[in-house]
Amino acid sequence: MAEQFGKGRRKSQDKRPEGELRAAQGGGSRMIYGFHAVLGKLRRDPEGVFEVYLNAERQDVRAKDALRLVESQGVRLIQADGERLDRMVGTRRHQGVVARVDARQRELKLADVLEGLEENALLLVLDGVQDPHNLGACLRVADAAGAHAVIAPKDRAVGLNATAIKVASGAADTVPYVTVTNLARSLREMQEAGIWVVGAAGEAEKSLYQIDQTGPVAWVLGAEGDGLRRLTRETCDELAQIPMHGSVESLNVSVASGICLFEARRQRGG
Repeated sequence: MAEQFGKGRRKSQDKRPEGELRAAQGGGSRMIYGFHAVLGKLRRDPEGVFEVYLNAERQDVRAKDALRLVESQGVRLIQADGERLDRMVGTRRHQGVVARVDARQRELKLADVLEGLEENALLLVLDGVQDPHNLGACLRVADAAGAHAVIAPKDRAVGLNATAIKVASGAADTVPYVTVTNLARSLREMQEAGIWVVGAAGEAEKSLYQIDQTGPVAWVLGAEGDGLRRLTRETCDELAQIPMHGSVESLNVSVASGICLFEARRQRGG
């Protein structure tokens, strides 16, 4: 489906003091930074981007592409030097681009993700993860592996709270996070869309290295200790285990997620 672009707006130079700027950021907004996070947010949810701050000293291709996207989406563009951007986000790792976005999460449907896929799906499904630090770490892993979304049930799950967003270090804005009412039904929806649903289970006979992940795949992982719920396990197309060679019996869910997702990337040639 073609994107509908709004008319671009003229860029401006915001002269407000930092104290006034911070006051203006109230009312449910927060800052995100870096090209990946900012441009991803602009493409998925331009209505949720209030303004973009771009370092005018950057004249490279990446900055020019960002400028075109900001203007095509009709988002207010403000030129700011590097020192100001440092102060705004408390780090120099902003790459010269910062955005003020709506802190309220736009509810995303699983159908939105499935309909928007342009390559073989790589999804991470979390069953019963209740620690926000684990959720944030899983989002970072999903971002690093290029997963198309993280899916979790609305009940018996932590949800995308402030702690999870902070731990995610920007990945909460780059990886769609979808909450579903009925996880088993959502897994069947993925299967109907041609996605092979694989559950991670320590007692499985197959290793994850024996699973063909070159096609569309959704990895389903449960919380450390509890593992997958019975109905979730039964809905999966197959189960696979991560070979353990030491004395520990299980891995943190974010570590296990990384192993599974990156094995899929390895099989797909990187």
